[in-house]
Amino acid sequence: MDPGFWRSRKVFLTGHTGFKGSWLSLWLARHGALVTGYALEPPTDPSLFEMAGVADDLHSIEADVRDAKRLAEAVEAADPEIVFHLAAQPLVRESYAEPAETFDTNVMGTVNLLQAIRACDRLKAVVVVTSDKCYDNQEWHWGYREDEPMGGADPYSASKGCAELVTASFRRSFFAAPDTARIASGRAGNVIGGGDFATDRLITDIMAAIRNGEPVRIRNPEAVRPWQHVLEPLHGYLLLAEALVQRGEDFACGWNFGPTDEDVRPVRWICDELTRRWGQGATWASDSGSHPHEATYLKLDSSRARNLLGWRPKLRLHEALDWIVSWNKEADAQGDLRARTLHEIETYESL
Repeated sequence: MDPGFWRSRKVFLTGHTGFKGSWLSLWLARHGALVTGYALEPPTDPSLFEMAGVADDLHSIEADVRDAKRLAEAVEAADPEIVFHLAAQPLVRESYAEPAETFDTNVMGTVNLLQAIRACDRLKAVVVVTSDKCYDNQEWHWGYREDEPMGGADPYSASKGCAELVTASFRRSFFAAPDTARIASGRAGNVIGGGDFATDRLITDIMAAIRNGEPVRIRNPEAVRPWQHVLEPLHGYLLLAEALVQRGEDFACGWNFGPTDEDVRPVRWICDELTRRWGQGATWASDSGSHPHEATYLKLDSSRARNLLGWRPKLRLHEALDWIVSWNKEADAQGDLRARTLHEIETYESL
């Protein structure tokens, strides 16, 4: 990553009030980017957006990506050089409860954003963030590559596969000429880190149960996921945006950003390690109730990013868990979470 590349660079970021968006906003501002954020109000209370004072570093617009007119106006006013599209309904279980809203946000929200940027003369690069769950999961024990078929059994996963198809369609239909912006997509694994307060996420549920003095109830302890600290894929998105601007159309495609094979672990391992690190009698137990379907095994092949972008995971999973425990203990002590979050970004950059 080239910090100088981002200095005074105009960036439009959807989803800046969310977990990943807040981390990315702070990182961009740290290097002097001029960020316009477009999102709904923070999706949780508490939220990293408010706890770390993210709004202090950018121009924040509170609006919905499903509002095509408002989104187009915001993009036009921002006149960005680079766009990151993170706004989404990000939860698998919520997608079962609200499938229409999930598809509307994740698919039509992407359509609205890509349609809006067609009018941007200054624009050079767009990174559309989807998910590792965009692939048609066959429960393989090897990693999915970027040319595997899109799919998804649950509404969330299917909506992310659709968003990938929308992105590819716009790229081929409207952004194929040499003088147009370059559009790529980023597919990350199960992202974890301090400041994630969304319900039905493993780390959030563990932290909530610990704070309530209760055993953590785990739906599927044998499910295997590509766990990674939030800074890992964000680093990939930043490198990808730089490559789109500086190295051109060969990078306008889909990219996986996943952990090493050693850090593709079952939920059971995460629960054991995190409760042990927290101490204070923290425990967990299986929840044998009836739950909606979720994939059992999921892994990404990130060879393209390693070989062509020079991206690699910097944190091992055990280190990421150490950082999460430290961040949450800082929160419990009512410490300076903006300073804590920026310190982790700075430390990560130095690795």
